[in-house]
Amino acid sequence: MNKDFILRLTKYKRLLYKLKALGFERVFSNNLGDAIGVTPALVRKDFSTLSLPGNKRGGYNVDTLIEKLDKILGRDRAQHVVVVGCGRIGTALMEYSGFNTDGIEIVAGFDAHPENVHNTSGVPIYGMDKLNEYVQENDTKVAIIAVPDSEASKVLDRLIDAGIRGILNFAPVELKCTRNDCPGSTTIHNVNIALELEHLFYQVNSQEAEEEEKHATGEETGAHPDGNT
Repeated sequence: MNKDFILRLTKYKRLLYKLKALGFERVFSNNLGDAIGVTPALVRKDFSTLSLPGNKRGGYNVDTLIEKLDKILGRDRAQHVVVVGCGRIGTALMEYSGFNTDGIEIVAGFDAHPENVHNTSGVPIYGMDKLNEYVQENDTKVAIIAVPDSEASKVLDRLIDAGIRGILNFAPVELKCTRNDCPGSTTIHNVNIALELEHLFYQVNSQEAEEEEKHATGEETGAHPDGNT
């Protein structure tokens, strides 16, 4: 399954939970499509790919879809995550309560200086020397990196060696496994907040420049808002 497909499934699932809370028992592809910004045909194609039951006239059973999507996306079992780097970003993630809604739980944090971490989340904080032992004893598969860029590559290697296979990187540097022994099943997602903001600023500035150009062109040609000259 590609990334866009998985993202749509996640959006379907969240919407279905909201509909269930509102008392809906059935839903149609056009309702789901309108809500997440895709066509009803794509909704039907996605569900057909996963053999999710439904029909054009009767729609889809909300409870059935939730059950199936939870199983596909792994919510039918505990989704445990550890955080490496318990500075501002790391502690903010540990204190965020919204993960529980999606069945995700941050179960531990690791830091080079755990004694200096101001922790109000209730999540236990350990030294880096406990990382391997914890991951192996608890069969942990996913971790978040929230360390300075100078330490990120070292942390990545330690996580891979410990048995982590899914990594969300918040360090301000692009990470990828370049080792000869890198497990083929290792997945790394890089989240560069500064880059995302830069992209947003570019889009905003481009839109403003385009609007100013249209406005200036209208003034030069003597055009009025009603289209008359």
